[in-house]
Amino acid sequence: MKQHSIRRRLTRRHLLSLWLGGLTAPVLAACITEGSRSTAMTREQPKQQNRDQAAAEGRLLARPSQPSGTAPLGLQRLDLDAGRDALLYVPKGYRATQPAPLVLMLHGAGGDARGGLAPLLNLADAAGLILLAPASRRQTWDVLFGEYGPDIAAIDQLLAQTFSRYAIDPTHLAIEGFSDGASYALSVGLTNGDLFTHVIAFSPGFMTPASQQGTPRLYISHGTRDRVLPIDRCSRRIVPQVQRAGYDVLYREFDGPHTIPPEITREALDWFTGSRQ
Repeated sequence: MKQHSIRRRLTRRHLLSLWLGGLTAPVLAACITEGSRSTAMTREQPKQQNRDQAAAEGRLLARPSQPSGTAPLGLQRLDLDAGRDALLYVPKGYRATQPAPLVLMLHGAGGDARGGLAPLLNLADAAGLILLAPASRRQTWDVLFGEYGPDIAAIDQLLAQTFSRYAIDPTHLAIEGFSDGASYALSVGLTNGDLFTHVIAFSPGFMTPASQQGTPRLYISHGTRDRVLPIDRCSRRIVPQVQRAGYDVLYREFDGPHTIPPEITREALDWFTGSRQ
């Protein structure tokens, strides 16, 4: 498969052209080991280098684990830096003895954590979903500015914090987004398909995975009257490409503009949770 560089500043037009040549080939992350260095500072340095390298390659290192202690329910703010916080919603019925499905929710360009959380918030309690909604470090996600890095690092930190506090079902862990968030969800989801089992992309514009890991299931929707990200140039090209690459895809077109109709939201949620026992 043709491999594309994402180490330069990319416009949306550049990004739309990237995936037309095919999905990227797998990228092997450079492992940095500690060796036999003796001081705490030198032991910590390779770990940080490893995290930085992983972030630059779009890779998330956090994994679900056995939570320690108890943690609050409901809507909470997770502080990372001033003005670009994250929101976490834990359903009322959550029990540490019953691992819950989790959806990482990504907002569109110019949005924030609350906007990212909106599509599924009203349905979270009924479905027993934990929702994690970060805000991008800048006005949209890092790869739109040329490369993976700060947003991946922030998401990894947030996932690690959430995994340490709550019991998460590793067989139902989704990344979801709308517009730019959908493009980023596809890109990060395919790069981290060994973590995410499902990818939900509402009206994506492009995809540029840094590598391909695992085989997550994909749900993609798009409005036939979308003038922001026209369907012919976007999902109608993306979907055949991921299908040829062997991904299991549920694709829905709807008669509408650049939006997420309620029936599409419900179908995506049913698709995600439907196979859960």
